[in-house]
Amino acid sequence: MTMNPIVDRPIRIALLGTGRIAGKHLHAIAEHGEELELVGVCDVCPEALKHESIPEGTPVYDDLETMVLETKPDIVSICTPSGMHPDHAIRCAALGVHVMTEKPMATRWQDGLDMVRACDDAGVRLFVVKQNRLNATLQLLKRAVSENRFGRIHMVNINVFWTRPQEYYDAAGWRGTWEHDGGAFMNQASHYIDLLDWLVGPVESIHAMMATRERDIEVEDTGVLNVRWRSGAMGSMNVTMLTYPKNLEGSITILGEHGTVRIGGVAVNEIQEWSFADEHPDDSSIRDASYETASVYGYGHSPYYHNVIESLRGRAEAMTDGREGLKSLELLIAAYLSARDGETTNLPLEY
Repeated sequence: MTMNPIVDRPIRIALLGTGRIAGKHLHAIAEHGEELELVGVCDVCPEALKHESIPEGTPVYDDLETMVLETKPDIVSICTPSGMHPDHAIRCAALGVHVMTEKPMATRWQDGLDMVRACDDAGVRLFVVKQNRLNATLQLLKRAVSENRFGRIHMVNINVFWTRPQEYYDAAGWRGTWEHDGGAFMNQASHYIDLLDWLVGPVESIHAMMATRERDIEVEDTGVLNVRWRSGAMGSMNVTMLTYPKNLEGSITILGEHGTVRIGGVAVNEIQEWSFADEHPDDSSIRDASYETASVYGYGHSPYYHNVIESLRGRAEAMTDGREGLKSLELLIAAYLSARDGETTNLPLEY
């Protein structure tokens, strides 16, 4: 997309939604204080506007249009409930403002398409946050795949064994609903769904089973996927929010013709197996790539913001724009269709 880069001044950014994930965005904005100017924050909940990470003196609003018209941001970062992302993104686009939205970009396939088209029509950029791609562990794995170190990939397994107690869902009325949240795959495991395409390649088909086994919610708390890639590789993904007593594992294992890698820990933060037939300079970096984390969010928001800044400055391509965001949304929708119908869903979905 052709657009005028923002140069010779800070990029003006506003934040919409000041709930759980907003702290990561506010921290990233503060870290890039020389490049970004936080001009306003907005939430319909007065208590949420008391978020401890909001800098003192920041203008606060309870209406999106009022905030945009009064503060004139270049970009709005959307951290509202997932099902609200499309409406908020389309409204920002109509006001001529660039959009950055948290995952998932939408909870319905058509809504995702509408977001991309609205931003295209308005001539604004759409960024979809995929901060886990910037984890040092996954960057090493991405290079190994891109450089064909595995040879033919035979099998891939992803596990997300986390816990979300009933109190988590009860804390906000939108959580655990089809309309605004989606379930364990759509919400908690969304970044791991992203790895299916980003790391391994285009998916040919998905067969899913999902269930609501324990939590009093509309959506699934547990499920499994069987996946076949166009390359012929096969794999599975196992997800639950019922792990006792705490988050246990977020992992990916890739088994290939010439290599085996397992990245585990609570959130793909530990390289636990790294074996290849060849030698490569990256092999000496695997110990330094692993890191301790108490948060399943990881530490990728700040480098993700750097890419957004560089894109708006005209110095880089967007790492995950709207069309890239559609790839993981398509996989999510395919999985839900398969689980609903009890049949294999073939990709791509109809556009």
